[in-house]
Amino acid sequence: MTPEEQLKLIKEGTVEIIEEEELLKKLKEGRPLRIKAGFDPTAPNLHLGHVVLLQKLRQFQKFGHEIYFIIGDFTAMIGDPTGRNETRPTLSKEQVLENAKTYKHQVFKVLMPEKTKVIFNSTWLEKLGTKGLIELCAKYTVARILERDDFSKRFKEGIPIYIHEFIYPLLQAYDSVAIKADVEIGGTDQKFNLLIGRDIQREYGQEPQVCITLPLLVGLDGTRKMSKSYGNYVGITEEPKTMFAKIMSIPDGIMWDWFLLLTDHTKEEIEKMKKDMHPMEAKKYLAYTIVKRFHSQEEAKQAKEWWEKTFSQREFPEDAPVVEFSENKVKAVDFLVKIGAVKSKNEARRIIQGGGLKVNGEKIANPNEEIFIQGEVKVKVGKKKFYRVVNKEE
Repeated sequence: MTPEEQLKLIKEGTVEIIEEEELLKKLKEGRPLRIKAGFDPTAPNLHLGHVVLLQKLRQFQKFGHEIYFIIGDFTAMIGDPTGRNETRPTLSKEQVLENAKTYKHQVFKVLMPEKTKVIFNSTWLEKLGTKGLIELCAKYTVARILERDDFSKRFKEGIPIYIHEFIYPLLQAYDSVAIKADVEIGGTDQKFNLLIGRDIQREYGQEPQVCITLPLLVGLDGTRKMSKSYGNYVGITEEPKTMFAKIMSIPDGIMWDWFLLLTDHTKEEIEKMKKDMHPMEAKKYLAYTIVKRFHSQEEAKQAKEWWEKTFSQREFPEDAPVVEFSENKVKAVDFLVKIGAVKSKNEARRIIQGGGLKVNGEKIANPNEEIFIQGEVKVKVGKKKFYRVVNKEE
């Protein structure tokens, strides 16, 4: 591809390129560019929100560029203050390294291993020492750091900001110096950190990196960014059927953004799908494509068939867990707790009163209604939970 053709595809799905002219100039040099992305292993598993960035890195790989996947084992012990209204809890070295083990395996479900350099930033940050750290801090001002919205807000509201939080963006920026990054990619929430990387590279006599920001993936609720803390995420290590069902639950309005940010389809191909495919079929294809990437073609096929039988054709899943019951009859509100579908009676009442309990295909609307356990009873709780309840006394 020509540099112009590469740039056109790189721009798809991005929010901002700083600066676009600089990126085109670098592409025209005809050498493999050093593309940097950093992940702090603060949790053991990645979700589809992280895949947005991995997908863009993979695109650069296809164009022949070098990916530097920086695992922030050093910076994770500080914790990125971005978007935080309080100080992050400190992680131990052992916690960080345990989380990092899973990252190597997970990222190669998207990235090409032979074209990816995985590096821990402790490799150079531990060698900085006190002298090197002071020299680094001397290259940036407190006033510039306080321009950042989250720091500025905390400062005005009298919420403590600790010195190590100020240092975090400088250390992330030094990663770019250490690998001589040509391009750094991150979410829109990382823009401030990425730009500091440009400044610090200049201070060390390097050509500043191009910064590319990507949108934050909207989660299953259709409103907030995907996050484990919001419970609106799809983990890339989740079971195929769980992944498929979760993806099928997303609002139609965000489906096409997911196609653009999480698959290899171009804007033109996605526009054609919009015209030619029914939204339900398009969403099933999206779910199939994502499950196939993180599992296998056969498992994606099985997950699709299972979903169609269970949710589309309203068939009861054959692999629903069997729960043995010792009573002949029980109130619905107690029944849900006893089979392990919910943790409390209050939760059971909400589900029942909301129409979320079906027994042998019949909706149970009264929490105090008695359920008779004779033979095998097929139970559906909400949209995704199924149980086969049998009386073990029979």
